[in-house]
Amino acid sequence: MPRMLAVSDEVRAEIGDDEADRLLAGAHAPDTYDCTSCRTPGDSSQEATSTVLFVGDETAVLAFAHARCIPSQVVPVSEEQLLGAVRSISQAQGSAPAAAGLPGAGVGADPEAASQAEQSAPPAAGQPAVLGITCGLVLCGDTGHAALVVEPTGPVGRPGNITGEDEFLSLLTDHHFQEVMNVDKAPESPLPGWSVLMAMGKLHAILQPSATGGSSAWWQAHQPLQVTDAWRLAAGRQASVTMYAVPAGTIGRQPREDLLRLALDRAAAKGLLVGAILPLAGT
Repeated sequence: MPRMLAVSDEVRAEIGDDEADRLLAGAHAPDTYDCTSCRTPGDSSQEATSTVLFVGDETAVLAFAHARCIPSQVVPVSEEQLLGAVRSISQAQGSAPAAAGLPGAGVGADPEAASQAEQSAPPAAGQPAVLGITCGLVLCGDTGHAALVVEPTGPVGRPGNITGEDEFLSLLTDHHFQEVMNVDKAPESPLPGWSVLMAMGKLHAILQPSATGGSSAWWQAHQPLQVTDAWRLAAGRQASVTMYAVPAGTIGRQPREDLLRLALDRAAAKGLLVGAILPLAGT
């Protein structure tokens, strides 16, 4: 039975025309599924459904989502995260699911704490710095925005710079992040090519445009980071996340969202805060 599936050109290129045609004809697509975005039930025979292909180093995972939640796309993730997602689903469902000849997977969010931090090592000048990520709701005017605050543990320089000079903010402004003068005013239009990846109920990565096309991970969690229900709902309503960034030693780990906001205000007053709106992949 034919399915109401959307298979994007990039997904088709990855899985091949024959497999894409078999999916559309209903050979390998499930009638019902748990949406990879909102995690509520979906029916590919009754409602528009997107195919979402997660691609690791050696493994590819095909997932299904309501078309209203997320478009058909290819999402690069680490092999470790991909295998972890498959294990989580297998444990939850009691068996390893499959779709289009590939293990099944999902995207969603099942948050836990109001403000947490997670770290990952990015390239940096001199000694490698570590990026800290804090999730919290930030009030811009009368609207609460799901926000990520990024702060390195040490100076971040341009490739080849061994002077120890911190160029973290200028590197981001080169990518069109904006200086934030007033936290009450959210950054303007979403940053093209960048996005925030939610998968298996947790925050997995911040993606940036790849020089070879598509996306690559700018930051990737060592272990997926949980967020709160309020954070997830705010991100879902706006289909985006506000990312703020500060130099090392500016904010630190703040245990409450009100303290995080005060720290952001101080950073903005000192000219040490940049930000951007990043589209949300998953909710």
